[in-house]
Amino acid sequence: MVGRTRAAGSERIAGNERPAPSERNQRCRRMTSLAALAAVVALAFQACGGSAATPSPAPTGAPAATTALVTQAPTASPSPSAVASPTVSVGPTASPSASAAPSGSVGPSASAGVPSASPSASASPSAVVSGPPVAVRLALDWTPNTDHTGFYVAKDKGWYADAGIDLQIIPYSVNAPETLIAAGQADCGISFQDSLTFAAAAGAPIESVMAILQKPASAIAVLASGPITRPKDLDGKTYGGFGYPADDPTIKVVIKHDGGTGTFKDVTLNADSYEALYNKQVDFTIVFTAWEGIEAADRGIKLRYFKKTDYGFPPYYEVLLACNTNWLAKDPVVARAFISATVEGFQFAASDPDEAAAILIKENPGVFDADPKLPLESARFLSQGGYYVNSNGEVGPQTLEQWTGFSSFLYREGLLTDANGKPLTAPPDYAKLFTNQFLPGGP
Repeated sequence: MVGRTRAAGSERIAGNERPAPSERNQRCRRMTSLAALAAVVALAFQACGGSAATPSPAPTGAPAATTALVTQAPTASPSPSAVASPTVSVGPTASPSASAAPSGSVGPSASAGVPSASPSASASPSAVVSGPPVAVRLALDWTPNTDHTGFYVAKDKGWYADAGIDLQIIPYSVNAPETLIAAGQADCGISFQDSLTFAAAAGAPIESVMAILQKPASAIAVLASGPITRPKDLDGKTYGGFGYPADDPTIKVVIKHDGGTGTFKDVTLNADSYEALYNKQVDFTIVFTAWEGIEAADRGIKLRYFKKTDYGFPPYYEVLLACNTNWLAKDPVVARAFISATVEGFQFAASDPDEAAAILIKENPGVFDADPKLPLESARFLSQGGYYVNSNGEVGPQTLEQWTGFSSFLYREGLLTDANGKPLTAPPDYAKLFTNQFLPGGP
């Protein structure tokens, strides 16, 4: 298991050392690298006099150190085929009455009546590169897990090979995928809507090309046996956090929407937050229900969840595939072939979670030995809950409305900074944060 970092100066509760390889841990681990991203971009612009730089050579092993990265100046990214977006507001002004608020759900469960994946899941990729296979470098954000299943499925099924793609997976090391992508040392990588928004605001040439998880799988969690039954009960309580900048503003929105004041104590514990909650040393944390939620249930620990989107927060994309915009512009045929095969892989994960989980385990020997049934349970959770697909059963598409909702919240909260670390004075162009043009059937 890769080690965790802890925010400097943060409070710590001792005795909780049981880590879990979750999406929450991925993001807190990557904060140091993301914080350095703006500096990397700024240095590149200074070194290049504002013009595009020659990309550094492709790595042959683990990612190089951040100080060795050389990034390209952004070029115009392909225009996304986005839908018109209504204004989305987030805040406490629309609080429901106390009697109307839901009390939270207990335990992880898959949503009923969710759309199934498109029937083209077993089809071969629709885009093919002519000539010898072309290498595509994919940076992982953490050790292999069910956020990555589609890549391993497409590789195992030969869909990348059929498309003329030689997929080269860069294991997670020190640098966040966004940093490697901005530096030209990875063509694409795993990202999140907030992480990508932070990176793009800082000037990184990065764009989301498909949604891997179409909706949030994380939620505020409390012990089901405790006295907290709704978000406003979190006032005055202690949050076991991750040092992530968007967490506190998000939690405040949820509490205020339920009629509370949004005041609570935040102690940064990173991976220790889960054990601290289970041992009643903190009152709540944020859990990735498709991983820690399942793990807790397997241990007989019952949790109550408050989904952020149930309390005034807009829907957002939990996990994304992001690519370097210069690479997309330079090699659009390769990009379409790679992304099309990847979509096929995640369509398969959505429609056949059992075989997809078996492939994930087979392709990563030893990774899941400590809990071999967890990948299968997580794969079924994501499939049955409709996390891989949108309301039409499609894998990958993104909308401007969903991008604007959460990313504009980050801007209004003053969390977006430029390459010099200064808060943005104008909102970014949310339509340039993503594109659908490389998806199968795209424009």
